[in-house]
Amino acid sequence: MSSVAEGKSQRRTNRLSTRNIPPALVYEMWSGKPVYYQGYRDVLSGKKTIEEVMSCSDLQGVLVYLLGLYIGNTINRKKYLISSNESGLHLAHNDNLGNDLVIFEKEKVGKLKGKFFDIPPKVVIEVDIKADVSEFEGKLDGYLIQKSQKLIEFGVDKVLWVITSAQKVYVIDRNDPTWYVVNWSENISVLDDCILNIKQLLDDEEITH
Repeated sequence: MSSVAEGKSQRRTNRLSTRNIPPALVYEMWSGKPVYYQGYRDVLSGKKTIEEVMSCSDLQGVLVYLLGLYIGNTINRKKYLISSNESGLHLAHNDNLGNDLVIFEKEKVGKLKGKFFDIPPKVVIEVDIKADVSEFEGKLDGYLIQKSQKLIEFGVDKVLWVITSAQKVYVIDRNDPTWYVVNWSENISVLDDCILNIKQLLDDEEITH
């Protein structure tokens, strides 16, 4: 009897804690279901602040900046628009994703409205995973694959996912059924004539990590 009562009590506690999670800890919405920031439980327990779990690491921040700078200086900016800083992408009702760096065709974007983008980018580039993946089958890989699939189904042409700890890049192309992983020292086609080599990019800036 006591174990049953404890189980019911735990479920009530879980429901209560979920209801009390601050909206600021919601990283994305997947078909109405919140996906929280990695480390959100540490905020609820008082071990970290909201700002700590929402912020990126030094390498993540520098790399996203360098990627935007390099790509912006390489592609045709009269034709393409780059957005960064966790740009919101609205896929459908209660279905919103955050992205580190996105490249749009300008003619499809039109006038900026001060809202989430609601059209598919040509390219999405992500650096590491900021979401809590504990509820995803396969954890990190499961989240990465499912989010990439959502983006491809929305109409994104290519997803590049950089994993800094492993120095690898997942290359996901809507026109290629083979999703593959390469070392970030390899040349990777981004868009048109834009070729990216992350190791070379960091070496050129004399950045150690």
